[in-house]
Amino acid sequence: MLAKIRALSNETRFEIVKLVREREMDAGAVARRFQMTRPAVSQHLGVLREAGLLDERRVGSRRLYVVRAEGFDELVEFIEGFWGPRLRRLKMAAEAAERSKTKK
Repeated sequence: MLAKIRALSNETRFEIVKLVREREMDAGAVARRFQMTRPAVSQHLGVLREAGLLDERRVGSRRLYVVRAEGFDELVEFIEGFWGPRLRRLKMAAEAAERSKTKK
C-alpha cells in the first residue's frame, strides 16, 4: 500500500491518474497534456504501473494506459476504515432521532 501512496503523492502522477481514469491514453498524449518529455512521462507511468494503479496494453508499437480500478481497493479500504465507524454512528443517531420523532 505504501508504494501506491508514494506513487500518488507526486502531483504529476496524481494528475496523470485523473487524466487516464476514464479512457486509455498513450504516453505521447499524456506528455502533450503535461508539456513534458515522453521519457519523463514514461517514467511516471512506470511508477504508477508498478504500484498497481495503471494497466498497460500494447497496440502495435503503442502502449496505452488506463487506471486499474482494482489497484485502488486497498486504499479505499484503508480510508473507509476511518470513516466506516463514524458513518455507522451517524446513521444510528439519525435513525434514533427519526424514531423519536415518529413516537411523538
